Amino acid sequence: MAAANAPGAVHAELDVVFPVLHGPFGEDGVVQGLLETLNVPYVGCGILASAVGMDKVAMKRALRAEGVPVVPYVAFDAPTYRATENPEELVRGLPRPLFVKPASMGSSIGISRVGEDDDLAAAVEEALRHDQHVLVEQGITGRELECAVLGGWRPEASAVGEVRVAGGWFDYQQKYFGVADPMIVPAVLPGEVTARVRELSLRAFAAIGGWGLARVDFFYDETAGELYVNELNTMPGFTAHSMYPKVWAAAGVSYREVVDRLVGLARARHAERAANTVGSVR
Repeated sequence: MAAANAPGAVHAELDVVFPVLHGPFGEDGVVQGLLETLNVPYVGCGILASAVGMDKVAMKRALRAEGVPVVPYVAFDAPTYRATENPEELVRGLPRPLFVKPASMGSSIGISRVGEDDDLAAAVEEALRHDQHVLVEQGITGRELECAVLGGWRPEASAVGEVRVAGGWFDYQQKYFGVADPMIVPAVLPGEVTARVRELSLRAFAAIGGWGLARVDFFYDETAGELYVNELNTMPGFTAHSMYPKVWAAAGVSYREVVDRLVGLARARHAERAANTVGSVR
């Protein structure tokens, strides 16, 4: 038997990996690619869907291509911004307030709200500290809704939850250091709005090629009766107090059942790929 520290020594046999990781190198396809290379089954979206889900610009392009409504936005890279004398030219046509975001980051890190009297350039510089691509979105006055997706080729959508914040917007401070629980499950909505959120969640999931799970976040403009998909999170928070298990519990699916189904989906995908690989060699 090879020594424990010898090259190629096997340290453990993994049945399934559940990569509950957030942000770059966790939910952006990097870990997923490593697990693919190692031929290890893993929970959640694959390489492409993880990468698209992490990159807000690529995500919006995929959603728009499939007719899923998104908030009006513009995107640009660092060289384009540096070559522009007046940053306002880059966001022409977008009324304030604006939300300026790094394209690939999570947990509201690097995001700034830019009101009428705020400095757009400062917000862009903050976003560029985290990424070389910047997304600028038109602010929407409305409710923040969330819906969970679970499944493979025929996924299902959960009950709909709502996030309510005391003031401002759901920034890093409120997400992780807020005292009150901002989540309302299920959200109090007309039946047709709930149905539309669930339908759009499944369409958004399909648009990025999702597998296993995702949480789909929405803005609901009640005055105009419009829904917009803000983003998909391909590896959402998974504590018992996170929105993903809460909206499934409201739909009658327990935390344990959610985990069991996700592990089963990971195994099924792995077996399917193994079968396809054998077929291609022949």
